[in-house]
Amino acid sequence: MRYTIAADAVMAIHFLFIAFALLGSFLVLRWPRLIWLHLPALAWGAYIELSGNICPLTPLENHFRELAGEGSYYGGFITHYLGPVIYPAGLTRSTQYLALATLVAINLIGYSLVWRRRRRGPGRYSRAH
Repeated sequence: MRYTIAADAVMAIHFLFIAFALLGSFLVLRWPRLIWLHLPALAWGAYIELSGNICPLTPLENHFRELAGEGSYYGGFITHYLGPVIYPAGLTRSTQYLALATLVAINLIGYSLVWRRRRRGPGRYSRAH
């Protein structure tokens, strides 16, 4: 049971990291200092997709699944719903390049908004009354 929980926790962290790498530039609009966490996450995500490597969280999760006596990505709410998002069936190099293009495009949009907001100056950066 505890290995299943550990595997599900690793998958949830993996999903949150992917979401942060993908959408973190929009969080930087609200919390500008978050850029120092987001840029390394974005670089890591781009590296993984470009190099064809896998994230170290994937084998860690599989290790816990094996210790739990489960097959790969079997059972549980997190596994059932997040598994296909993190580990799509038929993952190929072309699919990884598409993921990279999506990652870059979304963050280009987010950081262009950040850049536009910074160009307006510090007085307009804060919230309205």
